[in-house]
Amino acid sequence: MSFDVVDNQPFVTLGRERSPLPALWLRERSQDASLCDPVTGQRLFNPHELPEDLAVVTARLQDGALQVTYSDGFDDSYALENLQDAIDQDSGLPRATTWGAVDAAGKIFDWQKIKDDSLETLACVEAFLARGFVILENTPTDRESILSVAEHFGQVRHTNFGRYFEVYSRPGSNDLAYRPVPLAPHTDNPYRNPVPGIQILHCLANETTGGHSTLVDGFRVCEQLQDEDPEGFQLLKEIEVAFRFSDGQAHLIDRHPMIETDHLGRTTGIHYSPRLDETPLLDPTVLRSFHRARRRLGILLSDPENEFRFLLEQGQLMMFDNNRVLHGRTAYDPNEGLRHLQGCYIDRDGPESLYRVLSTRDESEAGVREVA
Repeated sequence: MSFDVVDNQPFVTLGRERSPLPALWLRERSQDASLCDPVTGQRLFNPHELPEDLAVVTARLQDGALQVTYSDGFDDSYALENLQDAIDQDSGLPRATTWGAVDAAGKIFDWQKIKDDSLETLACVEAFLARGFVILENTPTDRESILSVAEHFGQVRHTNFGRYFEVYSRPGSNDLAYRPVPLAPHTDNPYRNPVPGIQILHCLANETTGGHSTLVDGFRVCEQLQDEDPEGFQLLKEIEVAFRFSDGQAHLIDRHPMIETDHLGRTTGIHYSPRLDETPLLDPTVLRSFHRARRRLGILLSDPENEFRFLLEQGQLMMFDNNRVLHGRTAYDPNEGLRHLQGCYIDRDGPESLYRVLSTRDESEAGVREVA
């Protein structure tokens, strides 16, 4: 990325593309002391009220900054580093690393180290943001201890299931998760708005030989589907599907596409639960294409090459991005012994915020050590 000025107009070059920097775009990003609060960094002006014909009258590059005079007489200065960050729209987070069954297993983090060590927490959160899941060991197995672990990473989301929920065999329960039956890969609570961002499952006891946990990277599967069937992928990200949950205490419905993408077409979320979805009424030809893509998505999600299968043991906890990683379970026999998990949800932005805070702190401390 490079900046230059031609005939008093600023430009940025990205690869082979050269684009102007519009006056309205620049002025919105002003850090001038008269326009921004020095403590919060928040604006003291409303950029929506700027005149639409605002123009750059003069511009020059000087000492790593862009100096600008506007048509309304205002002078401003922009650090090129700040402009680059604004253009990149860098989230400041680790890049997502997709994985399959072969390369899914990674380091298991020790909760006893994480809870008292910011660097160990940073390493754990970095792995989570890159891979979409982490496994912790040496966690306490007291009831509700899941909440202290969850609150280390973010804010616990209260739902109709409570602040946390119990997962063990209960005949007549209001969800198949509470039966010993196998559960195919799925995301939780797609009937909510917003959908819970992160799920935590904590093993308090596991005395059965079955009940293996499964995880699938939805981002990897979406890449596979898009390569195989671009038109089907497009249908899954455009057509809204209704998801529904109902019991005596709640009746929840929400509609959204099974695949969500950003403005650049990158997959940002997947919502998949064949137990709960309802296809909308579509033209028969469109419906067949939609169904074909949906069926193929399900096949890829169940492909052993995409599925990480493991036994979550007593004192272990898994945390996964419910908008990316699908989870499931093999069947088990409750007559063998007790299999008892507790679960809860936290918002997706909790670990993201924690990563930015800890990584910035780590960089600052590293700078202090270098100076010393």
